[in-house]
Amino acid sequence: MSQPVIVVVGAGPGVGASVARRYGREGYAAALVSRPAEALEALGKQLQAEGITTGWTPVDVTDQQGLTEAITRFGGFADGIDVLHFNPSAFRQKHPLDLSVDELLEDVALGVGGLLTAVQAARPFMKAGARVTATGSMAADQPWNEAASLGVQKAGLRNLVHSLDATLAPDGIRAVSLTVRGSLGRGTPFDADYVADALYAAAHQPDESWRSEVPFTGGPTTGA
Repeated sequence: MSQPVIVVVGAGPGVGASVARRYGREGYAAALVSRPAEALEALGKQLQAEGITTGWTPVDVTDQQGLTEAITRFGGFADGIDVLHFNPSAFRQKHPLDLSVDELLEDVALGVGGLLTAVQAARPFMKAGARVTATGSMAADQPWNEAASLGVQKAGLRNLVHSLDATLAPDGIRAVSLTVRGSLGRGTPFDADYVADALYAAAHQPDESWRSEVPFTGGPTTGA
């Protein structure tokens, strides 16, 4: 495939769709991964109708083998992966005294472990200049105790991205998480389209001033 390719893990109607569209405007083909098959197909067909080359595979992000196989197929078909974007997290409204260890680990397996699986699967198809991006959250620093596992996920996600960036940088591949410091909402400063613009800008930072964590405080991003 002559087009550059972005793989969006956790592609839903919000940030995932907006990221696919943002890169689609730049000529990228989008490969989508998410669990709900019908919703994923609807999104894929909608992006195709908008003129974006799009493929999709429904898979549970916590299914290591399934996710690895899906990303491997995308990478093999396209003969490369230029951007891997990781979007999913689990919202479970339980405070620490109600949250079980099994529930915490289940959520972390999605919101953090899924990134590890995705990057390991994508790495053989990524060349110098490729990028890994992730949707982070202020919950990493300011967790809401009533959804305790979310803060753990986002703190772990950011930490893992730092480690991934340090590991991949010698090969010319960089990783960055965008810390969204507000609540997502259409028509607000934290509209998914603004988040997608900020993620695109974060992925295109100059190497000499690269930051593996970038805050997003809302609104349009200059130069996006």
